[in-house]
Amino acid sequence: MQKKSIVNLSQYAVPIKSKGRFFGENKTDLRNDFQRDRDRIIHSTAFRRLKHKTQVFVNTSGDHFRTRITHSLEVSQIARTLSKFFNLNEDLAETLSLAHDLGHTPFGHAGEEALNYCMKNYGGFDHNIQTLRIITILENRYYKFKGLNLSVETLDGLIKHNGPVKDLSKFNKILGNNFFKNKINFYLNSSLEAQIASISDDIAYNSHDLEDGLKSNLFDLNQLKNIPVLNKIISKHIKKLKKYSIDLIIRQIIREIINVMVSDVIETTKKNIRIHKIKNLNDIYKTKNQLVNFSEKMQIFDKKIKNFLKQKMYFHKKVNSKTNYGRKIIKILFSQIKKDPKKYINIKKYSNSNIERIICDYIAGMTDRYAINLYNQIK
Repeated sequence: MQKKSIVNLSQYAVPIKSKGRFFGENKTDLRNDFQRDRDRIIHSTAFRRLKHKTQVFVNTSGDHFRTRITHSLEVSQIARTLSKFFNLNEDLAETLSLAHDLGHTPFGHAGEEALNYCMKNYGGFDHNIQTLRIITILENRYYKFKGLNLSVETLDGLIKHNGPVKDLSKFNKILGNNFFKNKINFYLNSSLEAQIASISDDIAYNSHDLEDGLKSNLFDLNQLKNIPVLNKIISKHIKKLKKYSIDLIIRQIIREIINVMVSDVIETTKKNIRIHKIKNLNDIYKTKNQLVNFSEKMQIFDKKIKNFLKQKMYFHKKVNSKTNYGRKIIKILFSQIKKDPKKYINIKKYSNSNIERIICDYIAGMTDRYAINLYNQIK
């Protein structure tokens, strides 16, 4: 069955057959290596918890706003579309997309900032590196090894989610020196599949944060008209307001924003592959620039959207009041749990870590509502 699933991928795609895993396992005829990786992510405890973790709005704010899990699913959909167009390893791109936010704390980036502050004297906290701790250490589902034992290519893509890693100091502090035993080259570029997962993340949260912001009345369509590209899209759809509801119009606008950004990535990536004369996977790894990218015009658009969302949404008092509350909860939980860790945590599960890192892992794994409930019990 596995042979039937092998397709003729592009010469610069990551092959369907993996280079291997840290711990040897028997192959299966039912799924290829990256389908197994994807399924291990989906069945993990950390992935399930994402449904109750903040994207922008704290999870208790409403049932229809994005959470980390819906965001991850939306990223994977965009990544599959791009991967399929370029005839790449779609299973790998999907796996990376689903896994990229596993390490997020409760209360989103506010929670991450608070936990990093608590850990400032103990190696710090970074949600991308925490993802690696989860999939290599903390998930405990197998007899013979800790973690999920994902393929080398999946680990490589998650490590280089934002490109090559030039400074390993934070990795070493959080994971330990030479944790990946020289099986990962941190300094080479990431695969096209990893680059696609990364830019799909940008497309998803730009467009869907706009939708959530509009639906929560933090801003309106008129305020978005000053942004190039958006101006044309909004003007085209707002004319239909007499015939259709504002909710439907917003959905159509968001849909078109995604299409415009995806189309731009396709054309720009095709151009970059041609300019850099990419012939095979090794050419990808050796390039210094990200090949999967926006055009200069779309980069300006992307930056303007991010700046708008930062001013009108992420720093809005309605959002800030909840995220500041989240920061407070994280800091108090850390200080209180540190006084008597064994009261809250099964320390034996974390035999190779110092107590501060154990507390950090425990808090980072919490959902918004679990953190709020525990805070209410111990404050």
